Amino acid sequence: MRKDITIIGVPLDLGAGRRGVDMGPSAIRYANMKERLEKSGYNVIDIGNLNVPTPETYRIENEKLKYLREVKMVNDELARKVSKVMKEERFPLVLGGDHSIAIGTLAGIADLKNNFGVIWFDAHGDLNTPDTSPSGNIHGMPMAVSLGYGHPDLVNIMSFSPKIKPENIVIIGARDLDKGEREFIRDRGIKVYTMHEIDRLGMARVMEEAISFLKMNADGVHLSLDLDALDPNDAPGVGTPVAGGISYREGHLAMEMLAEADILISAEFVEVNPILDQRNKTAEVAVGLMASAFGEKLL
Repeated sequence: MRKDITIIGVPLDLGAGRRGVDMGPSAIRYANMKERLEKSGYNVIDIGNLNVPTPETYRIENEKLKYLREVKMVNDELARKVSKVMKEERFPLVLGGDHSIAIGTLAGIADLKNNFGVIWFDAHGDLNTPDTSPSGNIHGMPMAVSLGYGHPDLVNIMSFSPKIKPENIVIIGARDLDKGEREFIRDRGIKVYTMHEIDRLGMARVMEEAISFLKMNADGVHLSLDLDALDPNDAPGVGTPVAGGISYREGHLAMEMLAEADILISAEFVEVNPILDQRNKTAEVAVGLMASAFGEKLL
């Protein structure tokens, strides 16, 4: 993992069904993110937030792809920023915002890496398309978009598609999959560890298998962590909470094992919603997980 980190804030909530995650980057910064990373020996530059439109100034033109034009605009800029950071040989650390920002993050990485892997911590698959999405919210589509399925305006960001390969993906913590997503996963053989597998095997074995799988197939790994992967008791401030998630300790173990494997080339932490939070608890959890992923140790 590179010792030089560039933080990019993306205060976007147009891809989600509830307001509030636009304040996520500020909440995470307030939880002393930069200071924690610097204490672990990293050189950290925070370039601030991208300019993001607010829903009050735009209207929904397509109920199956809400705020398509605005989400595309933000992800276009994010993809260019991530690509630039990686060309500078720095580690891009992206703060969301809703999970639709992964469209831009993955596009920026793919501009330089054509065989990278993705570990996707999420209660959901985010593998919907406009035809299968029950809500039309684009934060439920970024994985499908990055695989080349969805609206051309999103699929073709950075002028190429797909950005990732199905055999280079591991989803961890899933417990709420739509019918279309389940079919998508089965048809393309995507590796998924649901909460059933985590309960049965334990997080240590799940991570050992995931890391071994990606080391064998991929050239570096992107970490995409949606805070709703965790149980709502540990991370209440998320827009789409689902009971029965990853525990606080399981999350830290997963991040510690990623740090030990030394395979990360980029990361994003998304879906922190301060409006729904308790005394910034979820942002503090996000920063704690982040610190573990970047190698913070007790001894």
